[in-house]
Amino acid sequence: MIDVHSWATPNGHKVHIMLEECGQQLGRDWQVHAVNIGAGDQFKPDFLAISPNNKIPAIIDPNGPGGQPISLFESGAILVYLASKFDRFLPKGDRERFKVLEWLMFQMGGVGPMLGQAHHFRLYAPEKLEYAINRYTNEAKRLYGVMDRQLAGQEWIAGNEYTIADIAIFPWLRSWQNQGIDWADFPNLKVWFDRIAARPAVQRGVAVLADARKPLTDDKSRDILFGKTQYEKR
Repeated sequence: MIDVHSWATPNGHKVHIMLEECGQQLGRDWQVHAVNIGAGDQFKPDFLAISPNNKIPAIIDPNGPGGQPISLFESGAILVYLASKFDRFLPKGDRERFKVLEWLMFQMGGVGPMLGQAHHFRLYAPEKLEYAINRYTNEAKRLYGVMDRQLAGQEWIAGNEYTIADIAIFPWLRSWQNQGIDWADFPNLKVWFDRIAARPAVQRGVAVLADARKPLTDDKSRDILFGKTQYEKR
């Protein structure tokens, strides 16, 4: 039983989807523990013990390497770990494996941070800063263009096989409207997106904790996520 400490965000959904994809075939079991980031659960000592950067998700696998427990934070690292554990969605050949890791790093270093900034300045910032909105909206469009070109003539982002690179990217594109995106500008990427969205395991994964997450409307939650609470010394 793998314990998943998470919330209904793109980074959380990466791991939920991966476990649903693996569990469907292998019969592996896992349980989710809600970390309500709007209420400050990410700053509790028990969570910081497994995620020192106070970010979701984090996992505890009681049957880790050598049969010993292991805890992991950072969604990209968790995906690589689960792919290795279950022998799924990460090719064995060096050339193919490094191509997948290349696009996984593209998500971790580009898609996640930049689309996250687009969300923040377009939706959550207390001031509508035209410079910031334009900068991150344009960067979102640039990244969508990179992926659209990559998918010309192939089904999946790292080649002809569904991998953790696809799993990592997909949840971040589910809020495309909030990023200022028009799918008509990225037809290859839209076909890819719809193909993944139709997978039953993906549908189950994005439903995890979705009912628990509420719209961000109160000042206390905004302070926890974006204000002084986020930066207090711990």
